Amino acid sequence: MIYLLVRNHQQWLEDHGLGFLRVFTFVTFQATVAVMLGFLIVWLAGPRVIAWLRKQKIGDRPDFDQADINALMASKKDTPTMGGILIIASIAFTTLLLADLTNFYVRAALVCLLWLGSVGAADDWLKLTAKRRATGTRQGLFSLEKLLFQLGLGVILSYFTFRYGRHIEPATRFYFPFFKDYYIPLNLAAYIAIGTVMVTGWSNAVNLTDGLDGLAAGCMSSVSIAFVLLALIIGAMAPHNHPVLNQLLLPYIKGSDQMAVLAGAMTGACVGFLWFNCSPASVFMGDTGSLALGGLIGYIAIVIRQELMLVLVGGIFVVEALSVMLQVSFFKYTRRRFGEGRRMFLMAPLHHHFQKRGWTETQVVVRFWLINAMLAAMALATVKLR
Repeated sequence: MIYLLVRNHQQWLEDHGLGFLRVFTFVTFQATVAVMLGFLIVWLAGPRVIAWLRKQKIGDRPDFDQADINALMASKKDTPTMGGILIIASIAFTTLLLADLTNFYVRAALVCLLWLGSVGAADDWLKLTAKRRATGTRQGLFSLEKLLFQLGLGVILSYFTFRYGRHIEPATRFYFPFFKDYYIPLNLAAYIAIGTVMVTGWSNAVNLTDGLDGLAAGCMSSVSIAFVLLALIIGAMAPHNHPVLNQLLLPYIKGSDQMAVLAGAMTGACVGFLWFNCSPASVFMGDTGSLALGGLIGYIAIVIRQELMLVLVGGIFVVEALSVMLQVSFFKYTRRRFGEGRRMFLMAPLHHHFQKRGWTETQVVVRFWLINAMLAAMALATVKLR
């Protein structure tokens, strides 16, 4: 509300000696405030939401196919999940308050957040309140159902984003890290294919990573803060005003600077969630939070045309997803070839492999945090290498 007042009545503010409020129209300030506000909303609302989840008996139930991991995770039984509603509410409210709602990219990002959050919430609710249903099973949404919702969103967002940016030449190119002046122009079909893979792939990658206290939220914090910086450079630094953009050989995409506000809100919400999600966790984000966070960061990467940069910045999520894909593929191959399935890792996703190697949960989480922070720093450094 304050933001809209400042945006539409700048002269009125000047006349009444309140011109200093114009600072709310600067995207750098909006993104900074978004980090702080995103954190405060989760931090303040957390205790009440967690208490409500406990009252609803929406608790986690470790259910792995290996007894030793079940034993390690036994202490997490009945810990409230669906805590992702805190993250979603924080990002949505912060965005509505601070971002430019006339911006197409902002509205599309909110659709992405709420769509995937709803899919995750439906899945969590069905799984964790199974005793209320006649079947008595722990089955939530089927994998195919979730995948169809993710693919459908990816196609819709990619189609309309392409149409919106088709007159902005850099907005329809596929860029490569490390290389200067090297890109591939995309037609509608290629753009939709890449966009759908980004939204769906990252949604599932974050979901797979969310298996230990604070792991997904901590890694996402470093990824999202890196994308705050990238969005500010790509969207806020018009070449004629900021020669540094030309020096870094990054594309200027008009309107994409508002993605910094979304990424800032995501950073604050994830850090705030860590307050309650760090070991021993008092709440888990569940599919509600992980699907929404992954899809949103994937969409931000699409808007600022840094899909491959996200692969570098979010390397931990990529490796976690690949570990599952390799494990399943290798198991099926060896079962056909040798008559019995063999495993490439002790367990997948990869964080459980290291648990079985003897690492404590805290060691796995903190080491993965450190690796992801280093990857984010190295990825940002590649901008200068261009």
